[in-house]
Amino acid sequence: MPKNETQAAGTLVLGGDLAVGRLGFGAMRLCGPGVWGEPRDPDEAERVLRRVLDLGLNFIDTADAYGPGVSERLISSALHPYPEGLVIATKGGYTRQGPGRWRTNGRPKRLREACEGSLRRLKLDRIDIYQLHRPDRSIPLERSIEALAQLREEGKIRHVGLSNVNVGELERAAEIVPVVSVQNRYNLNDRRSEPVLRACERAGIAFLPWLPLGTGKLARRGGPLREIASRHGASFPQVALAWLLAKSPVMLPIPGTSSVEHLEEDVAAARLRLTREDVSTLTSLKACFADLKVGPVE
Repeated sequence: MPKNETQAAGTLVLGGDLAVGRLGFGAMRLCGPGVWGEPRDPDEAERVLRRVLDLGLNFIDTADAYGPGVSERLISSALHPYPEGLVIATKGGYTRQGPGRWRTNGRPKRLREACEGSLRRLKLDRIDIYQLHRPDRSIPLERSIEALAQLREEGKIRHVGLSNVNVGELERAAEIVPVVSVQNRYNLNDRRSEPVLRACERAGIAFLPWLPLGTGKLARRGGPLREIASRHGASFPQVALAWLLAKSPVMLPIPGTSSVEHLEEDVAAARLRLTREDVSTLTSLKACFADLKVGPVE
């Protein structure tokens, strides 16, 4: 697949100085089961990361909690020294207690430790985008954001991003430090972050939907999703990604996989052009899935 085909989704400029393609790669799934420990197939994990660059993707999202530390180490092992233009975003704000177990910790001391650990594992002097993984309800949000602002002033962070926030939290954070991205769960099946997406559009902030391939009951029931996929000769995940890209100009999906085959399938979605009627039809299904349970953290 030629690189220019992967750029069909267009580009976004983050923070005024980081140009990235509107389709990135999420590195969470490179870790072992429960986002814990080493990958089942380390060689395939390295092949996936190298293929990410081969396909022209220049935005990789990860976190210190993935593994923990495993995802970041895999990225640097496979790709360092990094090619010019590659943007790596990582996150801090969680600690891990075992497979599938996550505990928030957004205290300033912990965020500093997490950021400095990420710098070492990624072999970077400065992290392009450092995101608060989730607000810690045990302390004021402002304390966490002020810690990230301080790390930015020290040159350890280039830009600050947020994850798993509501509109009010985004606004409070933006009063302290410029925010260039928000990463919330959002997909065909779960639109509860629609107000956050709209706030990002108004502010010119990139919106990174995690779990972007979620199709849930839509895929099982068939109906409009099946008809649209069949008409375009595409898979359900490809339609889900194409819908996201068509939904908003600030959308930057970051599908993740541990398979080169699935990576190539996801990237091919950049060439898929849904009609306005397709987008409207899929968007109109929103009300059917308003009561979804919250899934795993990303």
